[in-house]
Amino acid sequence: MDDLSPRLRAVCDTNVAEVREYCGRHEYDGVIQDLSPAGVQAALTSLSEAAASGETLADPHDEAHLSTFEAAVRVVFGDLELHRRNPLLHLSGMDLACYDRDYAPAADRERAALTQLARWPVAADAAIAALDLLAAPVAAALLDPVKGLAAGIPAGGPQDVERAAREAHQRLVAHVERMATEGSTEVGLGSAALTALMGTGQRMDLDLGRLAERADSERDRLLARLADSCAKIDSERAPLDIARDLVRDHPAADGVIEAARHWTTRAIEFTREHDLVPYHDGECLVGLAPESRRWGTAMMSAAAPGEAEGPSWYHITPPDPSWPEPEQEEWLEMFSETTLPGITVHEVAPGHFSHGRALRRAPTPVRRTLHSDAFVEGWAHYAEELCVEEGFGGDDPRFEIGVWLEGLVRVTRLACAIGVHTAGMTVAEATARFEADTHLSGPAAASEARRATFDPTYGRYTWGKLEILALREKARREWGAAFSLSRFHRALLDLGSPPLGLMADALARG
Repeated sequence: MDDLSPRLRAVCDTNVAEVREYCGRHEYDGVIQDLSPAGVQAALTSLSEAAASGETLADPHDEAHLSTFEAAVRVVFGDLELHRRNPLLHLSGMDLACYDRDYAPAADRERAALTQLARWPVAADAAIAALDLLAAPVAAALLDPVKGLAAGIPAGGPQDVERAAREAHQRLVAHVERMATEGSTEVGLGSAALTALMGTGQRMDLDLGRLAERADSERDRLLARLADSCAKIDSERAPLDIARDLVRDHPAADGVIEAARHWTTRAIEFTREHDLVPYHDGECLVGLAPESRRWGTAMMSAAAPGEAEGPSWYHITPPDPSWPEPEQEEWLEMFSETTLPGITVHEVAPGHFSHGRALRRAPTPVRRTLHSDAFVEGWAHYAEELCVEEGFGGDDPRFEIGVWLEGLVRVTRLACAIGVHTAGMTVAEATARFEADTHLSGPAAASEARRATFDPTYGRYTWGKLEILALREKARREWGAAFSLSRFHRALLDLGSPPLGLMADALARG
């Protein structure tokens, strides 16, 4: 018997890769969502039929949570047709790295990976048929990740399956290469589309102009905090110059994993000692990221709510030894003594790993299964500043400097996403903004700017953090002497990963 209601199942069917890996719904193992034009239309029809069935959830919060996700699906696939514009939707469905984590016996995971691999030809052809609105800058930015899918093909499987999968992958790569030269140069979604994409999914009436003003205000606050922290090291030099020197103090490539393990232990111990989150159990291991996901420096693969207990993985990606020396050095700066501690707090505790422990205890299927990306990333980003407030790092100002630097990168993402998609900002102009407002420069700044073209909601880190901070201040006022961080965090995380517009329910229920 299906433990998900028909409406919740219909939403899951439109987000297969997400619910398989991050919610632990392994009935979707081996499945690739049909993102062909006909497949998307069929899914939207099923969603509408389930929504029209008359089913209403008993808990008003859960009903609002579920209906928000239903509306978001209609915006993504119906109104904006992002499956025609964004290869990431197709890549996530084909990606086999989700089977690397040991949530089940190896034989079961290997079988699921081969089943999914056998479906690559259909999925690749569906992607080629769908991606007719793929803009050239987006295609160029995602060409390497598209090529990198092949790194996950398992060795030793049936040769005919592997051969067909590789041929299908080559067809997809060729299509993206062609669109990188022949596609439209226009990447902006437009103000109405970005408002719908961000606001509908978070159940908020969104004013992009006001949000851009908040981003500028947050940038100014972070620059002031950075100046105060850097003055503890050298009050005569410009803060960003000090920061750019500090990030050059980093471990060698072969020491990055061990450094991450050190900070993982410290972050978990600190979070437990200060009782910052509801749950302090679970095992968090640290290791190399799966090869197909080494486009990112660090990421959390947590034991998901629908799975049996097992380890979570904090995945780290050292630089590729084949890269030119300057590129390796630039990559290693992200693991510096100044930045790695904050990254670890974000990914591990009290960030994503700790959030994952709470998600496993969320009281309803909706809260365990439907995760707001703005809340997920907003919580982890909030966790960084929370640790500054609580004294993590002691008298060493490098930790707080690293937090302000990461905050500046993320608030610049928000400004550039709004600029690129609503104000005609070019990638070159976005790059210049990253170089002016953050410690990044050259290729690193350009990479962040290009991300705005294919990840229009990548300002979610700052937006989510700002909304959580605002709600915390409201809780202080309403709860008065009864306020505590542990009470606020427990009430908030009891909602799972709620849309930002529903977070306030935590105050009434906490």
